Amino acid sequence: MKANMSAADRAIRMLIVAVIALLYFTDTISGTLAIILGVLAIVFAFTSFTGFCPIYYSLKTGTIRKKI
Repeated sequence: MKANMSAADRAIRMLIVAVIALLYFTDTISGTLAIILGVLAIVFAFTSFTGFCPIYYSLKTGTIRKKI
């Protein structure tokens, strides 16, 4: 897998993961919403750590600048 996410993209995703975790652990979200956001947070964390986004790959795009 070739990286297709910039550092800024990865940082934003990790920030979203942190917000979802904070909302969950403070009991602000629960039930079905917590499960859906939890799965989203897991996907965002995985893609942030690997630097590879399957959606970007399928669309043949990415957030890394191309070297000239």
